[in-house]
Amino acid sequence: MKFSVFQVSRKGGREKNEDRMGYCYTRESGLFVLADGMGGHPEGEVAAQLALQTISALYQKEARPIVRDVNEFLSTSLMAAHHQIIRYASEKGMLDTPRTTLVAAIVQGTSATWVHCGDSRLYIVRDGELLTRTRDHSYLEQQSGSGVVRIDRINRNILFTCLGSPTKPVFDVTGPVTLQQGDKILLCSDGLWGSLNDMDIVRDLSTKPVSDAVPDLVELALRNGGEQSDNVTVIALEWETPDSFESTRGISTDSIMDGVFASTIQAGVLDTVVEDLDDAAIERSIAEINEAIRRSAARKT
Repeated sequence: MKFSVFQVSRKGGREKNEDRMGYCYTRESGLFVLADGMGGHPEGEVAAQLALQTISALYQKEARPIVRDVNEFLSTSLMAAHHQIIRYASEKGMLDTPRTTLVAAIVQGTSATWVHCGDSRLYIVRDGELLTRTRDHSYLEQQSGSGVVRIDRINRNILFTCLGSPTKPVFDVTGPVTLQQGDKILLCSDGLWGSLNDMDIVRDLSTKPVSDAVPDLVELALRNGGEQSDNVTVIALEWETPDSFESTRGISTDSIMDGVFASTIQAGVLDTVVEDLDDAAIERSIAEINEAIRRSAARKT
């Protein structure tokens, strides 16, 4: 694989940054993930970091060097992240649980597949046009799509699902989508798209390498957001980077040995310390999810 990648996260006008993002890759596969810890609930940054750590750890176990069933992996790892957040809150005796949105994409072979829960988004831009983007799990986006509700009366920040909530998360898995050389994939928190429209995002991605487009978009979002700007976090990649866009952030996995795993996620720093997940904790979450699936299937029969 060959791609250019750039990521940045800014606190904006908030007291702390509750967003987290990162990427991992092997010789033949790449994982890109972003989480936005939710305000109004305690320790959103912990929820976001736990989500990244859980998915990254599961990816490291599964990608040897590819993920065999990408759709199943994304579904299972999202639920494992949700369970880790619930367990964290339970072990600390918290009355309210930390919560986060999530968007994660796996790129391998010539295709991309992604999962999202909440209103952190994924965009794909091709030849100057928006190929696709995720649809938020918000009342605004859900009801505006029906064409029967005045959307100006709905707060865009009201979500009907997230990770860490007492109710089971609602999420969508999309793909695989076949990629072409020069395709741009952007993952972002609502701090970006809440201050910019889709045309702004597509324009910058279409006319600049990601190493220029991402910081420019973030700066514009912060200016538009003013003193009360939300956290703004973006990670973007250009697939099979053309020679004209080569940069020091270009990555080629051709020279990576089988079994080698590279990650930017474990290096994340929390305001509140969260220990790295051990294998037992991960396996326990997977076992619980599988048991819940088994019980659900038994009830249906």
